Amino acid sequence: MNIRSIGIIYNRELKSYFSSLTAYVVIVMFLLIAGYLFAAQLTMFADISFKAQTDPMLAKQYQLLNITETVVRPVFGYISIIMLLMTPLLTMRLFSEEKKTGTIELMLTFPINDIDVILGKYLACFSVLLTMIVLTFTFPALLLSLGEPEVKPILTGYLGLVLMGASFISLGIFASSLTENQIVSASVSFGILLFFWLISYSVTLVSGGLGQVLAYLSINKHIESLSKGVIDTEDIVYYLCFIAIFLFLTLRSLEANRWR
Repeated sequence: MNIRSIGIIYNRELKSYFSSLTAYVVIVMFLLIAGYLFAAQLTMFADISFKAQTDPMLAKQYQLLNITETVVRPVFGYISIIMLLMTPLLTMRLFSEEKKTGTIELMLTFPINDIDVILGKYLACFSVLLTMIVLTFTFPALLLSLGEPEVKPILTGYLGLVLMGASFISLGIFASSLTENQIVSASVSFGILLFFWLISYSVTLVSGGLGQVLAYLSINKHIESLSKGVIDTEDIVYYLCFIAIFLFLTLRSLEANRWR
């Protein structure tokens, strides 16, 4: 592993993102959808709170109502779903475009390790995703100015989003290394991510050890505790292992290209 080589690939990919419309379109669409859902959730909370103040029956019904449970946690859930949809658009070109243009063969002949290429591309894509997430800091800032949400669930919720996004990217890079068609790459990435997302809904249909295995494999189950303000090492380890496994599979995929 060579830090200088990783930096060269990183700068090349980051410039590629922002020299085209890809990053700008994805970031704007992400913020527009997330902003709309945040505004809708906040408006609903304000409406319920106002009605509860004027109606004793509603006040009793919503006595446990708070901004953290009603706004913060649902918004984190919305953002994770939007990332599920948007991340394949960021990762689809990383290796697919190199294969289509033939530059992948040239790159692999350079004195650069495959792992350096993978990490450089991964970190560039992660930087774009991290920019998207950081721009949503205006949401909790607004909540803190309007009310008193719990700070810890906000911080751990963002930690969960970063880890989940990093996991999405690792799988997306692997999908991109399998084909030269960007649409196929995005479709494969989205399909596999959706599988890891939907298996959480199968947990209630099975029992015993299989149910526990499905719950552990579900990529969205592990953000639930973090969005509640609970840091469980099991959740952290899951995301780190997920990232490592798919980066390893990407490395094997590139090595297979060398022998073709």
